[in-house]
Amino acid sequence: MRWTAEQVLALAPDAASRKAGSKLGAAGPWSGAGCSAVGAVWGLCKGSGSKPYQTVVDTAGPAYKCTCPSRKFPCKHALGLLLLWAADAAAVPAGADAPDWAEKWLESRGARAEARQRKDEAKPADEEAARRRAAARAARVTAGAEELEQRLADLVRGGMAAAEHAGYGLWEETARRMVDAQAPGLAGRVRELGAIPGSGPGWPMRLLEESALTHLLDRAWLGIDRLPEPLAATVRTRVGLPASARGPAVRDRWLVLAQYDTSDGKLTTRRIWLYGRESGRTALLLSFGAAGRAPDLALAVGVVLDAELVRYPGAGQLRAELGERFAAPVPGDAPPPGGSVGEALAAYGLALRDDPWLDSWPVTLRDVVPVPAAEGWQLADADGGAALPVTGSAVARPGLWRLAAVSGGAPVTVFGECGHRGFTPLAAWSPDAPGTVPLT
Repeated sequence: MRWTAEQVLALAPDAASRKAGSKLGAAGPWSGAGCSAVGAVWGLCKGSGSKPYQTVVDTAGPAYKCTCPSRKFPCKHALGLLLLWAADAAAVPAGADAPDWAEKWLESRGARAEARQRKDEAKPADEEAARRRAAARAARVTAGAEELEQRLADLVRGGMAAAEHAGYGLWEETARRMVDAQAPGLAGRVRELGAIPGSGPGWPMRLLEESALTHLLDRAWLGIDRLPEPLAATVRTRVGLPASARGPAVRDRWLVLAQYDTSDGKLTTRRIWLYGRESGRTALLLSFGAAGRAPDLALAVGVVLDAELVRYPGAGQLRAELGERFAAPVPGDAPPPGGSVGEALAAYGLALRDDPWLDSWPVTLRDVVPVPAAEGWQLADADGGAALPVTGSAVARPGLWRLAAVSGGAPVTVFGECGHRGFTPLAAWSPDAPGTVPLT
């Protein structure tokens, strides 16, 4: 089945690519377009040169190949081809044979995947060397945690209000020392602490709260040998130690709920939320890209994958690794079963029991209405029982207005992240229109 235009545009790396790709979503510049039953789409796009651009997409990845010079993935030609495929079956007919240039790329993708699998299976495991490296890194992290404890003690001793006058330099120096200690998770928390002083009314209380959570993480690491293994695994992840997905693979029909990117200037992190139709589980896929480059993994919002996922260790951890896929993605219509605002808050509270450092928890709200409030917006239960404030970052994005348009004042189903700052809507479903509406 073909995707919707919204699902295609959700793959765009930025707003400029969405705009440029939309202009190429008509049949005019395209020739030789077609698609196969296994999810390949190809076509020739007329450009400014004498030769058209050869564009091919493997929707099962998805993965993209284009002869244009763009360094964005997907480029505007790939987006335009997918938009044409989604909207005009006559312009991109099914069942045609792929041209040689497209077939060669598709075959090379399969060959590379098989080679990677053989290499991983043949790679010997030097367990003793791995243990030595892990022990050395743990010692460095411990030294960093002890130093950070001293920094937090100095902060409390000097008073929270004095932190505004100290400037950001001391925080950045401490963060760099945590990086040297190979504890990037602690470094990230230190930088967040440094951004709080002077950030608006009530900042001393926010600084105290976040300092307490950082202190809790420090103490958890320093006493990690006494923690139960699920919580210990969570602490290792929060500190920043690498972990591998392990455990039994879970095959399901996974609905892609949302996809969005965040960047710290050096690294782009892509988060993809999935929901298992049979298992009822929610899972998070993470993909990373260097600054200026989109992460490799991209999934169209609203499609359903028949695939296996392998979970990462840790109490309350939802992160998983995408494994084998058994079929091309197909569009999905029905949202996950949702609950009320009160049930969403209860779910977040239970998750905090397993991971006290959680900023938010994925939930689906059923029968809620977006309404303006005195400060920002809220998602209110249709029966008026309770409401959740929309986070400030979400209020500033166009997705909120898309949600208001989908609702039109009527109850809708909304998936998003519920946390101590409020609710961030990421996708919506209306009883009057099929399909998933991305809000990112």
